[in-house]
Amino acid sequence: MRKLLAAAMLALSLGQANAAPPSTESIDRLLALTKTESVMESMYGSIEQIMRQAMMQAVGDKPLSAEQKRAIELVPAKFVAVMRTEFTWAAMKPLYVQLYQETFEQEEIDGLIAFYGSPVGQAFTNKMPIVMQKSMNLAQIQLRSLLPKIKQATDEALKEAKLAN
Repeated sequence: MRKLLAAAMLALSLGQANAAPPSTESIDRLLALTKTESVMESMYGSIEQIMRQAMMQAVGDKPLSAEQKRAIELVPAKFVAVMRTEFTWAAMKPLYVQLYQETFEQEEIDGLIAFYGSPVGQAFTNKMPIVMQKSMNLAQIQLRSLLPKIKQATDEALKEAKLAN
């Protein structure tokens, strides 16, 4: 039994030692096939929309002056503009490459390239933004019904902590 266990451990360690880290070129190919740059770009539009809706919900029915409305409407775009400046593809791509190199083996990247290079993989890549948008819409619907419960729980916690009336 010991010999079998030792052989299995040796085989496992040899398999790990022979696992090649993925090349930068193969990761570049995978990132291109998965359209990671355009996914990142579309994320900014989603963030702006979510922020805009969150700010409007936070304001609620409070009357706002025209200047206050204008200021609130500008915040999401300003926030996303800062993100676009700080999180450019040129700045983020090396981080993605490093992350993939630390996480995957060359064989796994090759398999992902084969999948995402196939018609099914490309269909998946092209349809994921639609899936993400629809899932965000579903989450927002769920969140609307959850917000009053969250507010009630928060109000009760503040009252118990004697931080609110």
